[in-house]
Amino acid sequence: MLKSGKVRLLTGMLALAAGMLLNMGGASAETQTDNVRINFGHTVVNTEKTAPPSEGQTAMQIKNVQLVWKEIPSAVRYQVVILKSAEDTRENTALTYNQVYTNGLTVDLSSFGAEAAGFYWKVCPLDYNGRPVGNMHFSKPKPITAGGKLNVNAPKPTTQFERMDYMPLYPVFSWIPYGKAKQHEVQVYRVTDAGEKLIRTLQGGEYDVYEDGGYTLPGKYYWRVRSLNSDGSPLSGWSEKSYFTVEGEKPPFAALGDSITHGGGAMSVSPGYLLYDWESYSQVPVKNLGFSGNTTEAMLERFERDVLPASPRVLVVMGGVNDYRLGTFGSQTVANLQAIKEKCDAYGIIVVFLTPTPINPTMMVSRAHIDQPPYDWKKHQQYVNDWVMRQQYHVDVATALTDSMGNLRSTYTTDGLHPDYYGKKYIGEQVGRYLAMNFGWLTSKLTKKAIPTYNN
Repeated sequence: MLKSGKVRLLTGMLALAAGMLLNMGGASAETQTDNVRINFGHTVVNTEKTAPPSEGQTAMQIKNVQLVWKEIPSAVRYQVVILKSAEDTRENTALTYNQVYTNGLTVDLSSFGAEAAGFYWKVCPLDYNGRPVGNMHFSKPKPITAGGKLNVNAPKPTTQFERMDYMPLYPVFSWIPYGKAKQHEVQVYRVTDAGEKLIRTLQGGEYDVYEDGGYTLPGKYYWRVRSLNSDGSPLSGWSEKSYFTVEGEKPPFAALGDSITHGGGAMSVSPGYLLYDWESYSQVPVKNLGFSGNTTEAMLERFERDVLPASPRVLVVMGGVNDYRLGTFGSQTVANLQAIKEKCDAYGIIVVFLTPTPINPTMMVSRAHIDQPPYDWKKHQQYVNDWVMRQQYHVDVATALTDSMGNLRSTYTTDGLHPDYYGKKYIGEQVGRYLAMNFGWLTSKLTKKAIPTYNN
C-alpha cells in the first residue's frame, strides 16, 4: 500500500471506516441508510418466543450492547438489524445499521428502557456492491444478551496478534468503536519488572491506526484505546488491555514486503487480523516484516533497520507492485531487488523471491480511486517476474492470480490492488510448501500455530 506524506493512499485494507465514500449507489460510510438493502423476504420467520421475567424478577436495564461476530471473507461491510423480539419480520425491526465496517458494533439502547432486554439481533455480510457475500444472508437472530457485552463504556480491541506465529514488526491496532466516535487515541505500554512504561501514543481514526515505529525490543507489551470527541476530549473510558509479546528468539523465516505482505484486505479489514495475512496460511511460521506502501526502494532502505534485528536464516521477499503501478521501470525494480539479495548474501541470509502479483486497473480506479497506472505496467511486471524466476530460490505466486488479460483476477480482489482471502491463502500455502520442501533442516523443529479457517 501507498503513503503520501503521513497519509496512506492505500492501507492493506483501504479503510473505508473513516467516512470514505463507497461507490454503492452513492451511499456514505457515515449514513444510517443506504440505497442497497437486504430483502427481508429472504429471511425466515423465527417463531421462538422470549421467556417473560419470572414473578418478582426485575427486567434488565440495558444502556448499550457491544456486539461481536466472526469476520467473514470478502465482506466489505455488514448490515446489523436489531429486532424487538425473536420474531424475524420487517415490521418487528427496532434499529438497522447499514454501514458497519468491522466485525462488531456498539448499539445504543438507552431510549428503549426495559424493553431492550427482550431484543434480538442478526447480521449479514455485504460485498462491495452491498450484496450478501456468497450464499450467505442474515444470521439466525440471537438474544441481545448473547454474542456481546452489555453496558460498556469503551471500545473493544479486535487485533489477533496472540494467534499469529510472531508479532508483526509493524502492528496495526484495530477496535470496535464506542458509540459514534470517529477519532480514537491509542497508548502502548511496555511491561517490565520495574512496572509499566508508556512508550507510544497514537492518534487513530474510526476503526484502526497504523504503527510507523517497528517493535524490535523483546518483551511483553500491551495497548489500549479510548474514543474521542471531535474536539479531542475523551468520549469513553480506556478499553481493556490487549497484550502482545515481541519474541526474543530469532525467527528462522521472515518476510519483507509491501502491503500484500503486511496484510489486510477487502478494503476494510486491517492487517491486525489473520484473515488477509498470507503468513497465517503458511504451514511454516514466518515473521511479518511487511510495511504498507513500500516500493522496492523503500524495502532496500530499511533492510539494516528491520531485517538485521530479526536476523532470519531465510528471508522471503516480495515487492514491485507499488513500483510498476507508479511508473518505475522494471529494470530499476530489479536493481533494487538485486541490491537486497547482495545484502542478504553479505549477512549470510538465504533469500527466496516471490513474483509480484498483477493489478486490476479498472477496479483500482473505479473502486479505490487510485490513479490510473501507466499503460505499459504489464511489461515492467513481466520484466521483474522473469528476473525472479531466474533466481536460485523463488516461488511463482503471480501466475495463478492472473486472468486471461494479464490483470489481477476480479474474483480474487475487491480494490484491484490487493489479493483478498483466496489470493492470500494461495500465496501462504505456496510459500509454506516451498519452505518445507527446501529448508526441512530449519522447519522440522518449528511449531506452527493453528491455521485459521472460515465458512466459505
